[in-house]
Amino acid sequence: MLNGLHVLRQPDLLGMTVRVLLALVCGGLIGIERANKRRPAGFRTHILICLGAAMTTATSQYMYVVMRYPISMSRMGAQVIAGVSFIGAGAIIMTKWRRVRGLTTAAGLWVVAIVGLCCGAGFYEGAVYATFLVLVAEVFFAKLEYRLVRQDREVNVFTEYTKPSCLEEMVSRCHILGAKIVDVEITKKSGEEGNSCAVLSLRSRQGASREDILREFASIEGVISVMET
Repeated sequence: MLNGLHVLRQPDLLGMTVRVLLALVCGGLIGIERANKRRPAGFRTHILICLGAAMTTATSQYMYVVMRYPISMSRMGAQVIAGVSFIGAGAIIMTKWRRVRGLTTAAGLWVVAIVGLCCGAGFYEGAVYATFLVLVAEVFFAKLEYRLVRQDREVNVFTEYTKPSCLEEMVSRCHILGAKIVDVEITKKSGEEGNSCAVLSLRSRQGASREDILREFASIEGVISVMET
């Protein structure tokens, strides 16, 4: 059956149509998953990147095979891989609590560009396989990761408090609750004299839950706000 795809690999109108449509489908499938999770790069962004990469490879092949230009067919594709990195960098942000967000979306944009290159080159099997594996990683593995994280009970807590003794009390209650303090970052909140902020990275494998930790911190006198980051 795969040998029958040889006709669709030719740089003619039929081959170009199949490549573009497959790029649209593959990019759209990956983009839907990102859009459902309200990520900055969603359905249309993934489609456009996949289509652009496919047309880049198809154009290189057309110029070399049909027009007989003495060019390297891989050169334009290599520029796509480098260029999509700038788009991926725009999807990565750092929150005010020093937490990095958007790495999965950026990696997905990079992969979807490669899927587009596969489509443009006529490597349909690779494009379909890659799309399937990306969806498995982003849907199934995401749920598996969430379950593992829940079992590990790792939580990052942002707190705002009025006096240093509040932080000492939080540390003391962490020991009581069986939560291990992995990291602590203390900052001064601008505009409000006397108030400080801290981000505590906690791990509680067999101790208290997230809700218990947040409730205990909120009950400390002098603590203004508590939230999970």
